[in-house]
Amino acid sequence: MRTHSPSNRLLTATGIALLRTDADALLFSAKSFAAAMLAYYIALRAGVPKPSWAIVTVYIVSQNSAGASLSRGVYRFAGTIVGAAATVAIIPCFVNDPLVCSVVLAGWIGLCLYFSLLDRTARAYAFVLSGYTASLIGFPGVFNPAAIFDTASVRVQEISIGILCAVLVHRFVLPKRMTGQFTAKLSATLRDARRLAGDALRGSSGSEIRRDRDRLAGDLLALQGLAGHLPYDPVPVAPSRETLHLIHDRLARLLPLATEVGDRIHALRSGDCGLPDELANELAALLDETGRWLAAADAAGRDAVGIRLIDRARTLRTRIAAEAATAGDRLAANLAGHLAEMIGLLHECDRLGRIVGRSSARTAIAATMLPDAASHRRAGRATGYVYHRDPWMAAWSALGAVAGIVIGCAFWIWSAWPEGGLAVSILGVCCALFGNVDTPAPNVVKYMTGSVVGVAVSLVYSFAILPRVTDFAGLAVVLAPAFLVAGSLQARPPTTYMALGITLTIPILSGLGASYAGDFAGSLNSVVALFAATGFAVVSMSLFQTIPVDAAIGRLLRLNRRDVRRRALGGAPDEALWTSLMIDRTALLLPRLRLSGASYPDVLDDTLHHLRVGHAAGRFHRAIRHLDGKGGASDGEIAYDGYELLTAIALRFGPGYRAGPSDTIALHRRIEALMARIADRALLLDLLIDLRFALGPGGAVTWENDRENDP
Repeated sequence: MRTHSPSNRLLTATGIALLRTDADALLFSAKSFAAAMLAYYIALRAGVPKPSWAIVTVYIVSQNSAGASLSRGVYRFAGTIVGAAATVAIIPCFVNDPLVCSVVLAGWIGLCLYFSLLDRTARAYAFVLSGYTASLIGFPGVFNPAAIFDTASVRVQEISIGILCAVLVHRFVLPKRMTGQFTAKLSATLRDARRLAGDALRGSSGSEIRRDRDRLAGDLLALQGLAGHLPYDPVPVAPSRETLHLIHDRLARLLPLATEVGDRIHALRSGDCGLPDELANELAALLDETGRWLAAADAAGRDAVGIRLIDRARTLRTRIAAEAATAGDRLAANLAGHLAEMIGLLHECDRLGRIVGRSSARTAIAATMLPDAASHRRAGRATGYVYHRDPWMAAWSALGAVAGIVIGCAFWIWSAWPEGGLAVSILGVCCALFGNVDTPAPNVVKYMTGSVVGVAVSLVYSFAILPRVTDFAGLAVVLAPAFLVAGSLQARPPTTYMALGITLTIPILSGLGASYAGDFAGSLNSVVALFAATGFAVVSMSLFQTIPVDAAIGRLLRLNRRDVRRRALGGAPDEALWTSLMIDRTALLLPRLRLSGASYPDVLDDTLHHLRVGHAAGRFHRAIRHLDGKGGASDGEIAYDGYELLTAIALRFGPGYRAGPSDTIALHRRIEALMARIADRALLLDLLIDLRFALGPGGAVTWENDRENDP
């Protein structure tokens, strides 16, 4: 019998994945080309002045799924209408002052870029296209304001034809549904979540659990990106927004909770916790059975076992808490409570995942009635994904775009360059289209590389091939090789920007109009304007729009510390919203850490540390505020000490504060003193235990001291 080694199986799986990617890319390319030719034909029949813009629009709108193509088309159409209207409003108002007009147009592009950076959802594309359209229509019309309305009108018509054709072809010709992609990604995310929980139960090494934790944070961001297109997918019933939010909230809570469970297991295993043998054996058996439940392959069969494990964990927590006499007892009860919460989260995620897979309206409604085993959840609507938005960073990028465009306009007007309007419009397009990342210049370089290929192909078409074409069918045949190759490259993320340089350049420079009109001088001038604009875009974006990776990392960490401080003092968002916000920041840190030349070995651990401290401090602040409201003398004293503890934690996360081991030990001692005074208040004890572990590894040492000092 022949066996296959793990390496051979890996190579086989990789080969299958590559073949599937190739097939998807070729199908996308064929459909995009068909949509482009359909749009071109309709534009020719409609008699629009520049039917090549319909082709360009098809390749900008087309995406790998029907839902994404429709959403992009809708937002492109909305952005085009708004951008055209803004241009028509701006140009006539400054007809006598071209420089001021150019500055106002640049300001509009910067404003659109600012809102697109703040939005961070699929809607951001509408803002991008508002600036993009104003640049394309506005700058070439600065010296011809009388024709600006007609120009804007026909541009909207050309773009609308391209949008309509792209959406129809991708939706009805062998559609690739976003729901299938989302369901597959959700299944992979749930497997990653169970793997992370298994790491915590096994006490896996720091690098292993860190890798799985980071993967889950990235999964949640990817799921949110896919979910934004689900309403546009051609399926009978899409998963309800509430169901998707419920899944996210549970997976988001699981990310720090797995670390909480792992820390407590490690602390209990590091020494004698003082539990009676019967309870210690029952806790060990519960952990073992939970590990087997996590590894079980039968998702449907896990339901009954999951419910039983939740009941066992809750019962065990109640028994240990009732007999708790030592710090180790309280820690074991705390672990059992967190374990019940973790099992409940995973159990609910399994059920919700099956609901999404079935996409049934009845089960989607039933999802909102699932029993909530997670003790941290409260009544109310699910929070869902929360995006980190930074107005200061967005303003920096937007002002940088404005500065670069204004400098380009000043040179154009000062030099009276005939093709300057075209060059500045391309510059504005680059600033709007590529300005949504920290370092946009490399993407512009990729686009420029593709444009070089596009220019070469365009010249061959314009002066060697197109003069011999006599009908539309022949034109489609001769255009097919270039567009099919470029389209397949556009479907692959590493070459998307380069492919856009090809597909956006060929239709315009080849002069694809109602009739052949080869103009070598005009083509050469356009080529010069194209490369001058993209070259200057690289320089201006490097100078004005680039945010250094280390600066972006440092700012995210400072914002984390600021929000921890606010939560300790009773401000900032509630637990679910806070958790989701911190996970988004973690997902933003992951790619930046890979790009940074500096070493940040503990940054993601610091982010998790901030998340856990902020979560525990916020819940503890709410608990003592409730206690303070009761009005009793003893309650008031405990609340006063609690506020002092939270103030000390807030100071620890203040600007410029550098906490050392002695500071952590001091905070642990304050927590120990407060725990000694509230030995009969189980909720506050649990919250203080959470604070101790969240604050740092000093908690593991002080459990040993507690056991020595317990009577």
